[in-house]
Amino acid sequence: MRLRFLYISSPNPSPHSMLHYSSFSKLPSESTHLVSNPIYTHLLESCLQQCKQIKTRHMFDGSSQRLIRASITSRIIHAQSLKFGFGSKGLLGNAIVDLYAKCGIVNLAEKVFDRLEDRDILAWNSILSMYSKRGSFENVFKSFGLLCNRGGVPNEFTFAIVLSACSKSMDVSYGRQLHCHVIELGFESSSFCKGALIDMYAKLNNVSDARRVFDGAVDLDTVSWTSMIAGYVQAGLPEAAFELFGKMIKVGCVPDQVAFVTVINVCFNLGRLDEARELFAQMQNPNVVAWNVMISGHAKRGYDAEAVNYFKRMRKAGVKSSRSTLGSVLSGISSLAALDFGLIVHAEAIKQGLYSNVYVASSLINMYAKCEKMESAKKVFDSLDERNAVLWNALLGGYSQNCYAHEVVDLFFAMKSSGFHADDFTYTSILSSCACLEYLEMGRQLHAVIIKNKLATNLYVGNALVDMYAKSRALKEARKQFERIQNQDNVSWNAIIVGYVQEGDVFEAFNMFRRMNLVGIVPDDVSSASILSACANVQGLPQGEQVHCFSVKTSLETSNIYVGSSLIDMYVKCGFIGAAHKVLSCMPQRNVVSMNALIAGYAQNNVEDAVVLYRGMQAEGLIPNDITFTSLLDACDGPYKFHLGTQIHCLIVKRGLLFDDDFLHIALLSMYMNSKRNTDARLLFTEFPNPKSTVLWTAIISGHAQNDSNYEALHFYREMRSHNVLPDQATFVSVLRACAVLSSSRDGGEIHSLIFHTGYDLDEITGSALIDMYAKCGDVKRSAQVFDEMAERNYVISWNSMIVGFAKNGYAEDALKVFHEMKETQATPDDVTFLGVLTACSHAGRVSEGRQIFETMVSCHGIQPRVDHCACMVDLLGRWGFLKEAEEFIEQLTFEPDSRIWTTLLGACGVHKDDIRGRLAAKKLIELEPENPSPYVQLSNIYAALGNWNEVNTLRREMREKGVKKFPGCSWIVLGQNTNFFVAGDTSHPNADRICAVLEDLTASMEKESYFPEIDA
Repeated sequence: MRLRFLYISSPNPSPHSMLHYSSFSKLPSESTHLVSNPIYTHLLESCLQQCKQIKTRHMFDGSSQRLIRASITSRIIHAQSLKFGFGSKGLLGNAIVDLYAKCGIVNLAEKVFDRLEDRDILAWNSILSMYSKRGSFENVFKSFGLLCNRGGVPNEFTFAIVLSACSKSMDVSYGRQLHCHVIELGFESSSFCKGALIDMYAKLNNVSDARRVFDGAVDLDTVSWTSMIAGYVQAGLPEAAFELFGKMIKVGCVPDQVAFVTVINVCFNLGRLDEARELFAQMQNPNVVAWNVMISGHAKRGYDAEAVNYFKRMRKAGVKSSRSTLGSVLSGISSLAALDFGLIVHAEAIKQGLYSNVYVASSLINMYAKCEKMESAKKVFDSLDERNAVLWNALLGGYSQNCYAHEVVDLFFAMKSSGFHADDFTYTSILSSCACLEYLEMGRQLHAVIIKNKLATNLYVGNALVDMYAKSRALKEARKQFERIQNQDNVSWNAIIVGYVQEGDVFEAFNMFRRMNLVGIVPDDVSSASILSACANVQGLPQGEQVHCFSVKTSLETSNIYVGSSLIDMYVKCGFIGAAHKVLSCMPQRNVVSMNALIAGYAQNNVEDAVVLYRGMQAEGLIPNDITFTSLLDACDGPYKFHLGTQIHCLIVKRGLLFDDDFLHIALLSMYMNSKRNTDARLLFTEFPNPKSTVLWTAIISGHAQNDSNYEALHFYREMRSHNVLPDQATFVSVLRACAVLSSSRDGGEIHSLIFHTGYDLDEITGSALIDMYAKCGDVKRSAQVFDEMAERNYVISWNSMIVGFAKNGYAEDALKVFHEMKETQATPDDVTFLGVLTACSHAGRVSEGRQIFETMVSCHGIQPRVDHCACMVDLLGRWGFLKEAEEFIEQLTFEPDSRIWTTLLGACGVHKDDIRGRLAAKKLIELEPENPSPYVQLSNIYAALGNWNEVNTLRREMREKGVKKFPGCSWIVLGQNTNFFVAGDTSHPNADRICAVLEDLTASMEKESYFPEIDA
């Protein structure tokens, strides 16, 4: 027989199992007769053995296979009992009920129970326990009533089960009735009843009643002590629980595993980790639950290394891991990013068949995500046959934490299409990705769904919405959402403050920071660091010092490395290097971030000190990163500093950082470009791997444009396009600047076409660069067309480009018209605006208006006039004959006039043939620039116009004696792809002979027409 074979190899059940069973009731004569049957006895013993092996309290944690085997065995035993005609008679029938109940097979347990001829109290207890564990409390109470009504006598276990159901269903009234029944039947001294009563009263927040039962007990056993301790814990009285445990030890009661685990949990809740460790050390052969408490207790409180160490000890002790063990230790491994050990735990989960458990699988996904191994996390997810919302959220959260924003969006839609409903965790992840990608419209749609699903009041979702709107630059909507949150926490305030700081709205950031303090929310490291960043951006030293005082008061200055680093950065940007160094010296721990902040500050002022700090950083064992080297490279732009820059370049190569990312590439290119080493920069650029990013191409283009190597800038732009790399805003602005300098409207027009097709024509900065390029190429009509077609003109640069473009090309009236239009908008004029307007007034002869505008610039707008503004005023006055006023204006200047001012006055004197003031201006100009031929030539022209040839000859003789030579004139023309330069006296052009022949023909024609050039003038 299969049944006999199945159990012959099994160990014989303890005789105590039969005694335990028979203690519930007297055996009827028929049962006595059946027990003498060997088959009946074998089936009964097999059933009791299976019941003993199943511990229903721990049906999870690895016993699922055992439960499956027991379920199969229960059906076999039942079938065999029917086959041999035993049916549900006697002890076997009651035992089958117990086995079905323990296996959770409700329908069969109920069927067998209903057919029992002699219902033992064990069978009643089995049914009651099954209902209780399944949460069917009404069935528990109904079955207990049937037991009592049919004359059955409950035992101590019966009361324990029903009292437990009372505590779970929160029915204290029925519990009190049961308490009376317990007293009537004399079970008040039973450890099970005492424990159940104490547990019930404690869970129903009647700790005083629980203590009354506890104090009324005569002989307190371990169960009673443990129940009362657990009661205090459940009631939120950990100190009382700990005190009671001390009394338990004093009276000589030996705690069991449950008591130890309960008190160890109390120790963790009270932050008494040392005492928890001492108690654990006192335990004899701690079970898996005790190990789990130690592992999770340390992991939850940030002692991740200790959690991992306890797991290693547990494995060494031979205790088998449960799902709780693996989940807790994986949490610690995640925080440590200890991938190697995480792989070991993953292997153990597979070995024990727990890898498909939701808790373990989600912990594995989280571990791989924290270790930045999202491919492995995805493999874990894909390997699961069944997935729930927890697993989807774990993977979504992992992608979100690792900034895989596009993957989060794709996974979110995959989750929705799989039929899973998003919850608050889901929306937090997807909104975070919308924030990163600035998907404002998608964020708004999600907001609508969130409101529909009644999740808008959820704090985490509300915070995520604020963050999404803030990072998408929709600060008005972010603020509205923030104000809707009923109980804002630190995260809420941080999101809105960071949003204002990132958008440059420093005033509102300060306002929110003050409000945060007023409502009693203590700023944390995020809000403090953000507001310090705002102070740094506007060089708001007084506000920064106030935040510093607050950080000292809350110990954030020394305890939080991010706040300390932000303080250093704030003082550095405000120019107080000494204060920054003092903050660093007060920090108990320094990291690369704090050192980098100070190195950047020193590099701006004294690169030698920055190098000393860099060496100190290495001496402390800190490894410099790309930001360290970038800060040092930014300061290396002179001959001596260039040598230091090349040394840093060597260090970067030596450390293997050169090909990490574009951050260092750009810093190195900038260093060579700022040192005017264009050839070295080009060589370095060729060493960078392909494909090169848009940022790198832009760096090499803008570098050449800044160094006036505009042809090379255009060359690199064409090469960039040949590699199918799309330019961005910065690229277009740089290359359009090169076109403007070269007056190459044709190249500029081609670039304009690409700007239109890539959508950058809607970008205001790019549009301003186009206006400037066309204006400098003399194509004012197209410049004005670009200006008129601009969708937005929020930045002053747009208005400036058009005003200056009109003014420089002689369209003074149009320039002034644009200026008056600008005043009607919210754009605020700056120094460049007034320079363009004053130029326009000068060209248009609007002297009175020019005077008024200059006065408005100083008095109303608080703009201190630069040399350009003053030169423009001199030109305005001098050009239109107000030479005396121009001279007086110069005399009233608060600074020493430079060559631009004297050149302007000298030019005006030439127009109005004022040799007296012209001589004064030329003298001043020669003193400032003795090698410049311009003052000699201009003054000579004034004398020539007045017919004073003696002075003309004197000036020419003086020029020869001083070795001053007039620069030859230069012009150029673009034909096809070639630019042809023409310089006076130069015959290097390849077609010089043909050009000279044409000039001779033209000269002959001029003489024939009796035209003679005024060579002397």
